[in-house]
Amino acid sequence: MSNVKQIQELPEFDWDKAADKGFGTGYSAADRNRFEQMYDTTVSPVQEKEVVKGVVVGITDREVILNIGFKSDGIVSSNEFRDLPGLKIGDEVEVYVENQEDQHGQLVLSRKKAKVITAWDNIQKSFDEDVVIDANVKRRTKGGLIVDIFGIEAFLPGSQIDVKPIRDFDIFVGKRMEVKVVKINYANDNVVVSHKILIEKDLEAQRQQILNNLEKGQVLEGVIKNMTNFGVFIDLGGVDGLLHITDISWGRINHPSDLLALDQKLNVVVLDFDEEKKRISLGLKQLQSHPWDSLAEEIQVGSKVTGRIVNVADYGAFLEIKPGVEGLIHVSEMSWSQHLRNPQEFMNVNDEISAVVLTLDRQERKMSLGIKQLTEDPWTQTILKDKYAIGTRHKGVVRNLTNFGLFIELEEGIDGLVHVSDLSWTKKIKHPSDFVKVNDELEVVVLELDAENRRLALGHKQLEENPWDTFETIFAVGSVHRSTIVGKGDKFATLELPYGIEGIAAVKNLAKEDATFAEVGESLDFTVLEFLKDEKKIVLTHSKVKPAAQVADEKKEERAPKASASKPAASANENSTKEGEKSTFGDLSVLSALKEQFEESEKKEKK
Repeated sequence: MSNVKQIQELPEFDWDKAADKGFGTGYSAADRNRFEQMYDTTVSPVQEKEVVKGVVVGITDREVILNIGFKSDGIVSSNEFRDLPGLKIGDEVEVYVENQEDQHGQLVLSRKKAKVITAWDNIQKSFDEDVVIDANVKRRTKGGLIVDIFGIEAFLPGSQIDVKPIRDFDIFVGKRMEVKVVKINYANDNVVVSHKILIEKDLEAQRQQILNNLEKGQVLEGVIKNMTNFGVFIDLGGVDGLLHITDISWGRINHPSDLLALDQKLNVVVLDFDEEKKRISLGLKQLQSHPWDSLAEEIQVGSKVTGRIVNVADYGAFLEIKPGVEGLIHVSEMSWSQHLRNPQEFMNVNDEISAVVLTLDRQERKMSLGIKQLTEDPWTQTILKDKYAIGTRHKGVVRNLTNFGLFIELEEGIDGLVHVSDLSWTKKIKHPSDFVKVNDELEVVVLELDAENRRLALGHKQLEENPWDTFETIFAVGSVHRSTIVGKGDKFATLELPYGIEGIAAVKNLAKEDATFAEVGESLDFTVLEFLKDEKKIVLTHSKVKPAAQVADEKKEERAPKASASKPAASANENSTKEGEKSTFGDLSVLSALKEQFEESEKKEKK
């Protein structure tokens, strides 16, 4: 049998007819409308740079094929769907149209960008509408936490986590937390959220209820949320109150942490409440009876007590006999010495000491104590009169200087006064500081002792004999001495005489032979006019005066008869030959004449 290929014959096509009517013609208006409607339902208008919804029509190992209703399907990398492990054909997802047609004619989509844009839209919507967002805490950072909201990382400050301070942020990592958006910064892609704001709204009603029912004396339970040097803040269930450090314990404490700890629960009593400022003052020690109420009746004035020093001040120290019961030891009660010193020289904080009760007022809850009373009063010693008998010598320490003298401490509690006039026989001391300094050691002699009145008069110059007994013969009236002018006033000048003593001379008696007056620093010969031993005063003159013998003779001549006038004259001439010789105290008439002459000159000067 031969191979014969059978060919099926087709009806003839009228090409002329087709050419005449053209391609796509021959449809009725109804058919055309129907075809256009079908096309509009299968192809949706798509704009670039916008988020649209697409349906998964295919899934491969590397790509996901999506139909967004465009003329062609789009392809998205499967890496962008890692958060959807159960993705399957037919699921609807949002994608971002990057390009309707690239150089290969392919529709370019991105789910990652769609998530970011959608997330920011949701964040803005949540911020505008005050919507609560469920966030996932990813990690901690400096000052707070990083949380995930709508796929965007947001910052949750530590101060916005809770109404009470949070000390450990790590406990929140990996947990879910409700937050609200409080700030958006598009320039830095920064979002700030808060969890505290949600808690505050929940506590507002509870806080208002507590404030409405708050009364003085009410006992409440609270939790310590913050601690400072001056006290602790306690959360009473939505409202905070201050427990001052002085209201924590009846005893003295340095810091609230000595007795309390953070997050500790405790009962407190309401001491005061300022409704306008919403301030609540709390107390803890008020829940216990005052320690003074349980103070032993055996403790009376004169009793000996033992305790711990809790505070040292400039004026004294506080001794705590028991927590809440303190007594003041004034610095004057620490030593029998009249010289007050710093209390820290006697005691320090936390020292355990004994003291004697001096005053006690249980009603006012006050007590004064003393420690010097534990030792014998040195002024009541039986050997005091013998030890400090008049004329005995002692060494002491200069404790205080005054205008009139200085106080020397001979032993603990025994002080004596050295008057400024008892410091030196020869020097004229205006202030004790010119002679001695505080804390210097000085030897003295007892001049007077009054144990009953606790007075002891001392002297320093009495350690030596009175040199004025000797000066009386050296600086006799009429004697001449080389002296230096060391000071000059309006009426008198101060002279430095031999042996370091001082004398005075009237300014008018400083006249020299050339009619000029001597000035400070000049050394001249001066004649003694007066020697006042008791007053330790020597009066001199440099001006030319009549010798003492001549003055005496002239006085005699005035009183004698004229018949005997030649004798006094001869006597005067005789004495004139002895001009410049030193006078003695033998001739009382000479002293009288000189004194009268000096008084007359002073009267003229006063006039």
